[in-house]
Amino acid sequence: MKRVVVVSAGLSVPSSTRLLADTLAAAVTGAAAARGTEVEVQHVELRPLAHALADHLLTGFPSDELADALAAVRRADAVVAVTPVFAASYSGLFKTFVDVLPRDVLDGTPVLVAATAGSPRHSLVLDHALRPLFSHLHAVVVPTGVFAATEDFGDVQAGALDKRVARAAGELAQLLGGQDRGPVGPVDAVDRGEPAGSEADALSVPAPFEQLLREASGDTVR
Repeated sequence: MKRVVVVSAGLSVPSSTRLLADTLAAAVTGAAAARGTEVEVQHVELRPLAHALADHLLTGFPSDELADALAAVRRADAVVAVTPVFAASYSGLFKTFVDVLPRDVLDGTPVLVAATAGSPRHSLVLDHALRPLFSHLHAVVVPTGVFAATEDFGDVQAGALDKRVARAAGELAQLLGGQDRGPVGPVDAVDRGEPAGSEADALSVPAPFEQLLREASGDTVR
């Protein structure tokens, strides 16, 4: 079972940001199921946490509800992050939540970024704001981001939005289904078909720096 946390920062009720978040959650669940991966989705809605986020910035102590939201992101195998566009970037509420995330919590975590706005002119927010933000946090951002303007939720443009959602969801599902290879260590000589104690086996142990320095200077005296 893979855990997918959907973080949405819509301010209105109902919210187009939450609508897009729900659409992406359903698409990721379906794409993962098609690959044989079972997904558990948890929604983190930031609007009810606005006061708790401000208090946490001032005191350093999260409320119980905010602590649960932060813990959900910490345990997540993947994150879907959706924000409305404010002043040509992500919203302050969204950024505040990112600011209080524990250090390194998103290291290596697959993230699908998405945004909503009234005009398609804001679509570059995905590449000039959201993608750099999550790259800075060492997350693995899927290639396709999803932007939805108001007109994208209409009947005429729904097909184009559905295609972007499906493509991004498929990319996230592919990362979810990947197998961890684990740390890569030195290859054992026996695994290479070479006798233990051979020269190749000896080379798998790095020489001390002092020895390398003496050899570089022509001093071979041990």
